[in-house]
Amino acid sequence: MTTRLELENVGKQLSTLPEHWLFQGFTASITEPEIIGILGKSGQGKSTLLRILGRLDKADRGTIRLQNKDVSLWEPEAWRMTMSYVAQQPVMLPGTVEDNLRITSVLHQRPFDDQLARNYMEQLAMDHLDWSKNAQQLSGGEKQRLALIRSLLLRPSILLLDEVTSSLDAISKQAAERLLVDLHTRTGTTLLWITHDLDEAQSACNRIWFMANSQLEEDAPSQAFFRSPQSLAARDFLNHQTAPAAASREGLS
Repeated sequence: MTTRLELENVGKQLSTLPEHWLFQGFTASITEPEIIGILGKSGQGKSTLLRILGRLDKADRGTIRLQNKDVSLWEPEAWRMTMSYVAQQPVMLPGTVEDNLRITSVLHQRPFDDQLARNYMEQLAMDHLDWSKNAQQLSGGEKQRLALIRSLLLRPSILLLDEVTSSLDAISKQAAERLLVDLHTRTGTTLLWITHDLDEAQSACNRIWFMANSQLEEDAPSQAFFRSPQSLAARDFLNHQTAPAAASREGLS
């Protein structure tokens, strides 16, 4: 099977301390559709990694290949149609909800799929919105869901998701998770998904990239990672993440 994505010794230096590395030696490959949860403490470079893959930032070292073709040989527009980035802080373009939905079709000169857009809006409980409403007037959660739909309309092979459910209420969060997992199942879309919600990572992801100590510390099947992490850093991370959740559940009982 043709390798979809390869990262070989990818590294990013700290802008404030160029002699230090945010992360380095990041080597991994994706050869079939997967949902990969990217975990780790803040400051490990998870978002920067996705920005590099989305061609919004540049690696300082290493090689990235998509469909066996080096990143430098891709036109940026074609790359972003294949691998689309959804930021944690959504940016609404000037204009209406409909303008934001249509923008990817305009930029990439593709027909706008009105029915698909409406299906996504319905699945994310956004079908009540007036498409003529100014997008800047939406709530934070509505902006996040609209930004997600905007990227989904590109039909990318790989979605780069930077905590896309973190600002959503419980019902909207569950709807977004269902939509994304269903998209992966139906179309084979690969998801690279940064999340701090371990329940989300366990239920949605089949593989984990755990970043610590300025590197990819572990690359493992999701069940194996949560059942028996191999590194001290991963065990420490899971212990610190699960303890507050357990305490919270005890307080509610």
